[in-house]
Amino acid sequence: MLLVLPRWIQRIPAPLLAMLAATSLAANAAGDAKAGADVFKRCAVCHTAEKGGGDGLGPNLSGVVGRKSGMRPGFAYSPALKKAALTWNEATLTKWVAGPQRVVPGNKMMFPGLTSKKQQADVVAYLATLK
Repeated sequence: MLLVLPRWIQRIPAPLLAMLAATSLAANAAGDAKAGADVFKRCAVCHTAEKGGGDGLGPNLSGVVGRKSGMRPGFAYSPALKKAALTWNEATLTKWVAGPQRVVPGNKMMFPGLTSKKQQADVVAYLATLK
């Protein structure tokens, strides 16, 4: 199938068109924190998120972005997660929520992961709001 672009699009310089396409792709990659709050309800079975709150079966996730893995004081992390030396940022959290055992084999989190790229991005965007 041949795609014929409107004449006005054909006149846009290629570098500008590429920049617009990249910006659009980046915007689509960013998650929706409000939708992520809904996705997080699945996580809330084990994790709390209130600032200064206690842990559940998993650690409290308030302030998780920027934290080193296995470092929340008072939580009993697996040796595998303590050794992992990850910094929780958008990239590492996205991989983690997609499959914790693939990121750090032998960690205690038995969650199989979110398969939806949108849900992954949304929950990571929500986690970034927990300060």
